Amino acid sequence: MLIYIDLLILLNIWIDFLLLITTNLILKYKISYLRLFFASLVGGLSTFILFLNNIILSLLIKIVICIIMQLIVNGFKSMKSLIENVFYFYLVSIILAGFIYLFKDNISFKYNIIILGIITPFFLYISSKKIKDLNLYYKDRYDVIVFYKNKKYLFNGYLDTGNKLYDPYRKRPIILIYSNKIKFNYKEGLLIPIETANGESLLKCVKVKKIIIDNIEKENVLVGLSNNPFKIKDINMILHKDIIGG
Repeated sequence: MLIYIDLLILLNIWIDFLLLITTNLILKYKISYLRLFFASLVGGLSTFILFLNNIILSLLIKIVICIIMQLIVNGFKSMKSLIENVFYFYLVSIILAGFIYLFKDNISFKYNIIILGIITPFFLYISSKKIKDLNLYYKDRYDVIVFYKNKKYLFNGYLDTGNKLYDPYRKRPIILIYSNKIKFNYKEGLLIPIETANGESLLKCVKVKKIIIDNIEKENVLVGLSNNPFKIKDINMILHKDIIGG
């Protein structure tokens, strides 16, 4: 098959440019298009790896080029940050490779060029949105153990910054749970006035002895009992930012 090396290099530069943009969108970095352009030019050098017969050498060169590209775009902040950048770059690359593979044996090289040049940006944009959503979803999930009346309860917690409930008397943050395991007792519980969309209401709360969030203990925590399940899948506890941060 006839290969146009100049076209292949330009295509590689374009794809690297899109991959770098996508990676930075996922990680929420500020984008310098001039840095992206120079990094993409460096990425275009990886085209010549196709002509190497040594798989291990090709892989090492790809990794080195990828690291150089990330350093050009974002500089060196920390080793953790660099590894994260490289990881997401390859993650997006793998997703794109799977997308392209769908058309590999079904259409001609000419139409592959069209897909890579025109359809790929839209595909990468959608992929970046989905990956960011997954990042947020799993980033803010916590395994929580609640100790109440000498019993231990396990909850799937989610840190919701929209939870701004406080005890108006002592300004304690309130965690919300949806569970039939912990029962409300009017003698031992508290009725906390809160603002809702329908006006003022009373929230049934109990003070638990201790909770453990990812091996961090918090004592005497106020827990509000929700009558309705939460809209987040598999979540039965809504955490408060002051509990996590404090």
